[in-house]
Amino acid sequence: MSPPSTKMIDDGSNSNENNVSTDKNPQISISPLNKIEKVVIHPLVLLSVVDHFNRMGKVGNSQRVVGLLLGSLKNKILDVSNSFALPFDEEEKEKEVWFLDHEYLEIMYTMFRKVNARERIVGWYHTGPKLHRNDISINELIREYHPDSVLVIIDAKPKDLGLPTEAYVAVEEIHDDGTPASKTFEHLPSEIGAEEAEEVGVEHLLRDIRNATVGTLSQRITNQLMGLKGLTKSLYDIRAYLDKLLANKLPLNHQILSHIQDMFNLLPDITHQDLTKSIYVKTNDEMLLVYLSSLIRSIIALHNLIMNKIQNSDAEKGESINSNTAVIEKKTEKGSGDKSSTTNNSN
Repeated sequence: MSPPSTKMIDDGSNSNENNVSTDKNPQISISPLNKIEKVVIHPLVLLSVVDHFNRMGKVGNSQRVVGLLLGSLKNKILDVSNSFALPFDEEEKEKEVWFLDHEYLEIMYTMFRKVNARERIVGWYHTGPKLHRNDISINELIREYHPDSVLVIIDAKPKDLGLPTEAYVAVEEIHDDGTPASKTFEHLPSEIGAEEAEEVGVEHLLRDIRNATVGTLSQRITNQLMGLKGLTKSLYDIRAYLDKLLANKLPLNHQILSHIQDMFNLLPDITHQDLTKSIYVKTNDEMLLVYLSSLIRSIIALHNLIMNKIQNSDAEKGESINSNTAVIEKKTEKGSGDKSSTTNNSN
């Protein structure tokens, strides 16, 4: 059996000294940014990527893993609903040299088309967690199967709060100095979306992996703490953005500033007397409920302690009565036996 054909690609082999494609028949096409406004990634894709990363980690491969994304484009929203892994390897020192089994890609895609013909190739993924130098070259290979392929970087071991996904699309960057255009990645908004059946499956999965020894109160507190940490990080990002605007490091974006202004307009006026009074009343009511709950819990615990002592004393009395009755019965049996033996001797 002949081994599967593979591609060993060197970034310097198909480009000139300025890293520009040498296509003889260039075509004018619409920018992918005008076709795709947002990328929606389903939970099934995240689970498949994490499973792929863990499986490769068990065999000693600690590098990133690469796979193909399947989905559809509707109303400028790219819906990524499925994925599969690809055999991939690259040199650690020379990132320009990499390996990807494109024949395996075609065979797997044919099999997936038989299961669901609506899912088409929409891009590829890797576990990054950041962009690599050879991502443009790999993306050019994936563009042979889909001209507007999207790269989604999925962090299999996220360290920070927030979404573990970053979506990018390749665009041509035109330089002001007149040098030839080059390919670069442009960021796309991404989010996690699921259908009703997927939401039910994720809920059952979380229920199975949830720690049963942890109470619901501690889980609620943990979730609130994680939410506050995420809010703090978002506020720091807003502050950093505004600082860069004041320092003229970023261009002015009226849409972003309008969203920030709407956010501040929704904040309550804590200096208003009625609002302050209502907050105090609600806080006092909640503290009263906490106090009454603690008092009732203490009374119930004391009642259970008293009832336990009463039950133990009743059980001890019952055991002593039973032991006394057994002793009396033994003495009675022994006395009757002595009387019968005396009678036999006299006869």
